[in-house]
Amino acid sequence: MKRRQFITLLGGAAAAWPLAAHAQQSAKVPTIGFLGSGTPITAEAWVVAFTQRLRELGWIEDRTIKIDLRWAEGRNDRSVEIVTDFVRLKVDVIVTYGSEHIQIAKEATSTIPIVALAGDPVGSGLIASLAHPGGNLTGLSGQNADLNGKRFELLHEIVPNLRRLAVLFNGNNLAYRLEADIVRAAAIPLGLEVLAAEIRSGDDIAPTFAAIATNADALLVVGEPLTFTYRSQISALALAARLPTTYSTRGYVEAGGLMSYGPNFPTLFRRMADYVNKILRGTKPEDLPVEQPTRYDLIVNLTTAKALGLTVPESFLLRADEVIE
Repeated sequence: MKRRQFITLLGGAAAAWPLAAHAQQSAKVPTIGFLGSGTPITAEAWVVAFTQRLRELGWIEDRTIKIDLRWAEGRNDRSVEIVTDFVRLKVDVIVTYGSEHIQIAKEATSTIPIVALAGDPVGSGLIASLAHPGGNLTGLSGQNADLNGKRFELLHEIVPNLRRLAVLFNGNNLAYRLEADIVRAAAIPLGLEVLAAEIRSGDDIAPTFAAIATNADALLVVGEPLTFTYRSQISALALAARLPTTYSTRGYVEAGGLMSYGPNFPTLFRRMADYVNKILRGTKPEDLPVEQPTRYDLIVNLTTAKALGLTVPESFLLRADEVIE
């Protein structure tokens, strides 16, 4: 039974002093402002991993720490509102992910520590370097752009006749444009023609697919909050267009995508909790180097492969960390 419930049950004057004492203690509890760039359902496993690790480190919600969890639902204007409120409330640390939303937090405060997960924090200009991030921002790098060559290689195993690759990306942020450019540069030596498919909101997804459906052999989706929020729609349209898809993380494949290769996100969010723990115990963010992933997962959706009429080699399935059927 939670202490607050216990105090309520005591009732009367006997409960007055413990309740007042609890209120005083609560005022001193450090607060994490957690800005979820998508929706609760899109990041449930990540939040669970984050809070579980905090408990392992001795931080108990509503007792020794408070987590103010809010969701931007893929909207930058909503992120601005949330971060502005976090600054007003003087939270002790801000936790977030996705380059656009990290940039919003960085612009809102230069004093509150920010623990973030970004696909390419150096390339997007969020930090000076992984070893010496500087300022109030630190955390983890997903190294998304560096993995595109491996994603091409894996996609070729399932789609051997791949010649034209469409790249779906969010054009609202320079970081995602840069990643699309990196994909193009990596594809040229492989003889692949890259077709840019830019979106800026969920409303752009259907017409963009209509434009690329007959021109591409496969689709690479740049992982970020907008495409992740609409991953089910993207997967459904790709299947209807007979386009094999490759992504950066497991959640897209769960929603019907063909395959993904990238960091294990629950593991990354556990590491973010380690950063928060160090900062709350006195370490300055500028003294914490940004970490790179140590674990990468290959996920394949066999049901989607069969629906597309693709044969996945046995050697591929044996290397996969998970096969969804």
